[in-house]
Amino acid sequence: MFITFEGPEGSGKTTQIERAAAYLAKRGIAVTRTREPGGTEIADQIRDVLLRADNHDLVPVAELFLYFASRAQHVAEKIRPALQAGHVVLCDRYADSTLAYQGFARGLDIDLIHLLNDIATENLDPDLTLLFDLPVDVGIARARARAERFQPEAREDRFEQEELAFHEKLRRGFLQLAGQHPERYRVIDAARDVEEVWSQTKVTLDVALMQEGE
Repeated sequence: MFITFEGPEGSGKTTQIERAAAYLAKRGIAVTRTREPGGTEIADQIRDVLLRADNHDLVPVAELFLYFASRAQHVAEKIRPALQAGHVVLCDRYADSTLAYQGFARGLDIDLIHLLNDIATENLDPDLTLLFDLPVDVGIARARARAERFQPEAREDRFEQEELAFHEKLRRGFLQLAGQHPERYRVIDAARDVEEVWSQTKVTLDVALMQEGE
């Protein structure tokens, strides 16, 4: 089963995916946890280029192709082999982030992004997507506080530096995707306390795994 965790900046999805991986492993379920961009040695090198705060001159189309290069390597080297081995794969961001960030927020052609993603992934889609949704101002404040707490010497990454309007379009894009794919998406209120968010995440995972086993 392939499960993706999506959401805007500061949504807390990384905390939830850590808990989910530990929870599934405790249940004796073989689980592979990974992330995008990155997930493999080559893909992580591309990640460094994409997220470096001083790469101001990276144009949207170049950014788009870097994401697909990273994803192609990630799917071929890590995600697909794990699925073939019978693992539950938990991925922190995937194709929907490209649609939201580069499509809805950057304004690149949505149909083209779908086409390129199909090529990069060989049509590998998630079985379930958890969208951790929260107001933009709350998410940005959380992301900046996190950066100061854990990496005080580092500046914000390129996406945290974007204007508020970018993040508003990003959030609307994710919610639009959720509306277009109700069979796959589950929207979780990420503005709540972390324990409340985990409670809903856990129930969602339990239901999905039960349905998968039917």
